[in-house]
Amino acid sequence: MAEKDMVIMSQGDLRRLHIIHQVIDKQLPRKEAARILGLCKKQIGRIVKRMKEEGDRGICHRSRGRVSTQSKPPEVKEQVLRLYQDKYFGNGPTFASEKLAKHHRIQISDETLRLWLIAARISYPRRRKRPHRQWRERKHYRGEIVQMDGSHHDWFEGRRPPCVLMGYVDDATGTVYARFYEYEGTLPAMDSFQRYIRRYGIPQALYLDKHSTYKAQSKPTVEEDLRGTRQQSQFERACKELGVTVIHAHSPQAKGRVERLFRTLQDRLVKELRLLGISTIPEANRFLDDSFLTDLNQRFQKKPAQRQNFHVRASVGQLKRILCIKTEHAVRNDHTIVHESTLYQIDDPTTAKKVFFEERTDGRIYITYKNRKLSFRKITARPVRESPVVTVQRIKRQWTPTTDHPWKRSYKGIQKRPKRMSLAP
Repeated sequence: MAEKDMVIMSQGDLRRLHIIHQVIDKQLPRKEAARILGLCKKQIGRIVKRMKEEGDRGICHRSRGRVSTQSKPPEVKEQVLRLYQDKYFGNGPTFASEKLAKHHRIQISDETLRLWLIAARISYPRRRKRPHRQWRERKHYRGEIVQMDGSHHDWFEGRRPPCVLMGYVDDATGTVYARFYEYEGTLPAMDSFQRYIRRYGIPQALYLDKHSTYKAQSKPTVEEDLRGTRQQSQFERACKELGVTVIHAHSPQAKGRVERLFRTLQDRLVKELRLLGISTIPEANRFLDDSFLTDLNQRFQKKPAQRQNFHVRASVGQLKRILCIKTEHAVRNDHTIVHESTLYQIDDPTTAKKVFFEERTDGRIYITYKNRKLSFRKITARPVRESPVVTVQRIKRQWTPTTDHPWKRSYKGIQKRPKRMSLAP
């Protein structure tokens, strides 16, 4: 049939065919043909021999039109596409190929899956083009700088209200630590930082944004301007006591590592929580500590340029005393203090004029003086002082004007004003 004699060639094949025909007709030497086509002289001889035996079809590669030995059977392709549409729809080819290998034991590359999805006209999320940013070299030592931030996102996809993921990234190694909280505030920041320190140690510096939790927003007073200081937030005060330098970024791009971490977690972690059916913060935190963070760090953390570790170990008691909300209050003469409109009675005898009211991350409260805990009790009800009701009768006094008051003057003594003269003719 006519279809069997047809040979499909590319433009490159047609160019090569024209050159080889000139070699066969002895119009062009093999050495010159090899230079033009970028092949060796022996390869030109093999192609000439094949074309003399097979005709123009010999210019094509022998494997053209054949099924690759590495190709998957059609039933595997149908199974993969069915699983993607039923279970992994909306996920990228990289994530879906990992889950197919882990849960279904189907080894397939992400590029193959992407081509299958395109051929089957199944939509999948694509990466957006990023704006160009200047690259910054990583720090050389572990614990030299740790980037910290909170990400507000619907992490549970409507299974519970949106919450915040507090994230930490070591700049030198990319080691990740994260934990879920209801909101981004002082106590969640202190609790997450305390847990980071227990696992890795105290870093030398923290790189974070200008959120009101991390930087006081109030304007400095006149005294602070004269001293060259400013008011610190509770988190800044705690970092100063721990010896941690706080660096505030002027833009999100400046702390790009933690921002890119959140973009990755908003894709991968959300899908993991969905597959496992996790819908509460305690369950999600256990999943992070047990397996997710370990797997993530094993896959993506980098080797630092220097082996030294700048993290410093600290005792749990020291962390609890420092990483808390401290408020200074004056002690009254009856050994009581007022905190947020609540009265507290100090039972221990003390000559302190001022004490600290501490709110710990575990919900406990303490009153301390020179790092010594004082026993106290909360006064729930104050005695009401009953005062007698006294009615005072007002006596109306009659006022009598003096003799020189204008009211006493006679009308005759008042001089009349002269009349205005008319200027009209």
